[in-house]
Amino acid sequence: MQDFVMVTGMVIKTIPVGEYDRHVCILTKEKGKITAYAKGARRPNSRLVAATNPFSFGEFKLYVGKSSYNLLEAGISNYFEPLREDFEAAYYGMYFLEMADYYTRENNDERNQLKLLYQSMRALIAPNFPNELVRRVYEMKSLVVNGEFPGIPTDRQLRNGTVRTIQFIMDSPIEKLYTFAVSPEILAELAEVSDRYCKLCIDRPMKSLEVLETLVKKG
Repeated sequence: MQDFVMVTGMVIKTIPVGEYDRHVCILTKEKGKITAYAKGARRPNSRLVAATNPFSFGEFKLYVGKSSYNLLEAGISNYFEPLREDFEAAYYGMYFLEMADYYTRENNDERNQLKLLYQSMRALIAPNFPNELVRRVYEMKSLVVNGEFPGIPTDRQLRNGTVRTIQFIMDSPIEKLYTFAVSPEILAELAEVSDRYCKLCIDRPMKSLEVLETLVKKG
């Protein structure tokens, strides 16, 4: 009798295998980060073609093999399609996926990371929330969720609005994060703090961030 499991999650990375297959990395609510083999997922007529693209969020049916998961079916509830039409926003999203891949582990409780990732993708495609602000909120809250955020800086003078914003990011439920606006001056200070803390806590460069920053400078 085959052993099946259903998980809810988001595809955060795909790796081509052979001519037609893929390995798919999924951040799940139930099992943390898992990798599954998706046979034939690169064939044009495969029912798994769209479901195994990055950003795809939904339910995944897996067969549990002796040494790995095999993806059999997927019911995708959100493809975040606007990210496929906005090149710059897509790279913000790819950066978030890379951060999630960096921070999460298999069989860990990664529900908050998944929730943060999902809400941040929703904010990226929202017309009234600047992508740069989404990035800074995502970076800081990722550090908070992982217990690495150093707190409000005490070695420099920040605007009161910046201090209040950082406190809000630290204390707010993930569902309420993307409910505010800031001035360009406060956003600049948030960026300085976030850059500093990410360099302190993350021990390798993010490839997608390098591309993103080049795009933003050109824009």
